[in-house]
Amino acid sequence: MTTIVSNPARIVPGRIQLALIGCNHRTAPVELRERVSFTQKQALDAADELRRQGILEEAVVLSTCNRSELYGVAGEGGSALTEAMEEFFTSFHGIARSEVTGKFYRWAGRDAIYHLYRVAAGLDSMMLGEAEILGQLRTAYGQALDHGATGPVLNRVFQGALEVGKRVRSETEVGTRPMSVALAGVKLAERVFGNLKGRAALIIGAGAVAEQVVEQLRNRSIGSLLVVNRSFDRAADLAGRMGGRAAAWEALEAEMSQPDILVTSAGGTGPVLTRKMLERAIASRGGRPIFVVDLGVPRNVDAAAAGLYNLYLYDIDDLGEIVEQNKKAREAEVPRVEAIIAEHIAKFESWRATLEAGSIVDDLRGRFHQQRLLLLEERLKEMPDVSPEERHRIARITEELIERVLDEPAERLRSGRGMRGRLGAVEALRHIFGLDDSKQ
Repeated sequence: MTTIVSNPARIVPGRIQLALIGCNHRTAPVELRERVSFTQKQALDAADELRRQGILEEAVVLSTCNRSELYGVAGEGGSALTEAMEEFFTSFHGIARSEVTGKFYRWAGRDAIYHLYRVAAGLDSMMLGEAEILGQLRTAYGQALDHGATGPVLNRVFQGALEVGKRVRSETEVGTRPMSVALAGVKLAERVFGNLKGRAALIIGAGAVAEQVVEQLRNRSIGSLLVVNRSFDRAADLAGRMGGRAAAWEALEAEMSQPDILVTSAGGTGPVLTRKMLERAIASRGGRPIFVVDLGVPRNVDAAAAGLYNLYLYDIDDLGEIVEQNKKAREAEVPRVEAIIAEHIAKFESWRATLEAGSIVDDLRGRFHQQRLLLLEERLKEMPDVSPEERHRIARITEELIERVLDEPAERLRSGRGMRGRLGAVEALRHIFGLDDSKQ
């Protein structure tokens, strides 16, 4: 992805308001997360609609199996912004606000950036330091960027997040032996069956998670491997690379009588496997149990199938114990990761302070020249003997005085010297000179 050089002219000075709302595996169960997940098209449609309605000027939607989050920038902020974002979020998915009470988090300003950088670092994941999230974040940002939904602020923030993620994985132990949802699902199968060597597995889906599942199974010498996907070509490609075979989507139910292990990670909005399909599959197996791990969000297996005799069904929220073991092995590295995050937050705040402080010089220049003209008009009325040439000379001298006064601060701001950590002072200056009032 090409790094974007932000254009400060597109930012309304002094009014950069960054906010996020969302839910994740800690705040909401999978039953809710699947209802508020976004497809790629929905994410871009949502960004378009948010900007069309004037709620946001920039928007990025990050939606994975463990989270759905909306990041935005607006000209006006405060609690009203996150309220409007949450109202849009719930109405977009046709969910009552009461259903998400206590399930959504809201962050603004520095807190929003801190959350995003923790996500990029893998600290906010179900699997501490998980491998997939950085790629998912890169994809979500890249799609929004290509769609024209981002601007200078989110470009800067998300590029910082990607840099945080890369540094964490290269400079800390959090990125070593990365745990993933796919690996956790396979480890769960090992707990049930013990050694997976010689077992038969059916994988539904051919995306990134499905590929990771297949690779983990192959590393454990799985006996036979079958991949089924809506696109047969993708299924055939994955199966061919991993030493398995592919079957057509229409043959899915017929193929379910053989595998011991069934892992689903298919896209879509409704269940792929219904209770009736699983009942028939179990019956055709002569009562042999079948182990199913549903890694899809929305879930691929109808919730009504839970409780079927000889069906061992697990979804993404059932990986808690494996998650906890992974977390304990990596917790010692968290302070190093937090230090990297703090460094990059400081860089963003320095950029923002420089940008907003630069706007103060422009605003002061405009205010001073406005007052200069008013003062000249007032005083020159009392001086009727002043010639036009002298009036012009007085105007030039006063104009030059203003520029001399502002020259040094403008140069400091252009170079960015001493601006790190000065955002509070910048806002105070804006207030002291009444510049916020001038923009009301």
